[in-house]
Amino acid sequence: MSTTTETITELASSPPKEKGHRRTSSSVTGVWNINDLEKEGKELKIAKETQKLNWKLNTSPSTVDEKDALKKLLTDPPVKKIDLHFPLGLEVSARNLKGVTIKDALDAIHKQFKKKPDDELEDPMLAGFEWDKDESWTRLIVHQKKAGATPTKKKGKKGEE
Repeated sequence: MSTTTETITELASSPPKEKGHRRTSSSVTGVWNINDLEKEGKELKIAKETQKLNWKLNTSPSTVDEKDALKKLLTDPPVKKIDLHFPLGLEVSARNLKGVTIKDALDAIHKQFKKKPDDELEDPMLAGFEWDKDESWTRLIVHQKKAGATPTKKKGKKGEE
């Protein structure tokens, strides 16, 4: 019994193993941490496509007409994480180690609004994002609007509508 006690005592007194450096292989070169951009004074540009999405906050991002826009990076230079701030105080974060895309931002917003019925949303449509470095370098302001543009009918192949 004394050998067990000695072993336990030795284990308890042995120095804890140092945790190794976190794996960075999932990071992509050219994708920034938003705080590093602020330190270096690099300005953010927001993808113009976000203003033309005509997307309702409580619907899935897959309902967007312009599916190709979802794949585009939300900001230039690309960032790993960005906070999206609503005028009433709500804030959500969009994250992607390969660079936050428009879809990542819409997914983060949708997660907050998916259970809200239409009549509870005063301004249910996404109007776009704004970056105001004077207010906060690390977040985008989300703009909403009452109604979306009327959907434009796309002409398909000959004879289809």
